[in-house]
Amino acid sequence: MSNVAVIGSQWGDEGKGKIVDWLSSRADVVVRFQGGHNAGHTLVIDGNEYKLNLLPSGVVRQGKISMIGNGVVISPWALLKEIATIKEKGVKITPENFVIAENANLILPVHQALDAALEMTRGEGKLGTTKRGIGPAYEDKVARRGIRVCDLRHPEILKEKISKMMFHHNILLAGMGADTMDANETYDKLMEIAGDILHYAGVVWRDLDRARTEGKKILFEGAQGTMLDVDHGTYPYVTSSNTVAAQAAIGSGMGVDAVKYVLGITKAYTTRVGTGPFPTEQDNEIGQFLGEKGKEFGTVTGRKRRCGWFDAVMVRQAVRVNGIHGISLTKLDVLDGLEEIKICVGYRLNGEEIDYYPASQVDQAAVEPIYETMDGWSESTYGARSWAELPAAAVKYVRHIEELIGAPVSMLSTSPERDDTILMRDPFVD
Repeated sequence: MSNVAVIGSQWGDEGKGKIVDWLSSRADVVVRFQGGHNAGHTLVIDGNEYKLNLLPSGVVRQGKISMIGNGVVISPWALLKEIATIKEKGVKITPENFVIAENANLILPVHQALDAALEMTRGEGKLGTTKRGIGPAYEDKVARRGIRVCDLRHPEILKEKISKMMFHHNILLAGMGADTMDANETYDKLMEIAGDILHYAGVVWRDLDRARTEGKKILFEGAQGTMLDVDHGTYPYVTSSNTVAAQAAIGSGMGVDAVKYVLGITKAYTTRVGTGPFPTEQDNEIGQFLGEKGKEFGTVTGRKRRCGWFDAVMVRQAVRVNGIHGISLTKLDVLDGLEEIKICVGYRLNGEEIDYYPASQVDQAAVEPIYETMDGWSESTYGARSWAELPAAAVKYVRHIEELIGAPVSMLSTSPERDDTILMRDPFVD
């Protein structure tokens, strides 16, 4: 059996929640390895809807162990609120089935204040941050002034570290005309919930190593998408962490050989939240059709997503960068009823054709998509659970995507319901 990493191959919102939930029924351990509560997964199980931001999708499954790895930045208040909300729906969360890495960094109120203030200063050049403090928390982590879960065990050291952090950040806040933060108030707030967080704290890397030694199946759950990766995405319109498959090992504390299968979650069209380049965006009736039918609103922010045609160039690049073995194609049913469907098969930049997404933000904004046009289908694909139930034109569309991106479709999702999935290959089986 193989351990599996689930990665978004576009700009996030590809439908990872459902697929991770589907896979978690086959896994023993599910671990989040990057991002924060700016990510959002929506699960629909037996008609019940669960919205998760920090908790791994495995928590809603009995008999599974869920973990938050060291690569995640954690808002302790947001996490405790999410735990309480999920418990109200009858889900049991205990230290036996949920563990937080003791070396994970915390998001504090000052990080949210900085996030909001910095975004305001950018004016028309806003990055589209969720203002939840993710970026500033990662900055503190790299600058070695961050507060970690394990620091909550040592009040005196915690107080000293917070004081030093506030001295640094208050200068910046004051310079931007924003309210400064009180170090003692932050310390008191943390101490109030320290015991609740430490209740779940553990040595995640060691627990994962033991699970691997015992032959248990581990599912690595990614957040956001490849094109939001801080190195490989549409920089600077990206998130503040690495979202690619290699981060699964780093952000959980496992060896690089731990991940045996990389599954790229890929929407049958393309969406993006917030600002930044989007070559295939359709700011027209097609985009409106996709947005309304696909219910394209952010799980976390509620913001309307920008919609456009499938970008095979971008997904092909994600396949290479992540080492994707197969994709899970989602939301095929949203395309039902279109007379024709376009696929971006290349870019034109300054009069020349290129077959990759350039790194420069100037070039990214300037590329023009080169399209192929395919026949659409009028029949419904919603809820299909076998190839035989799909219209011939839909099958042709899926097969052509495989050819263009250089990776097979391992799973095909046809509705938000967990069982409305056509399986070509079980990623957990070598």
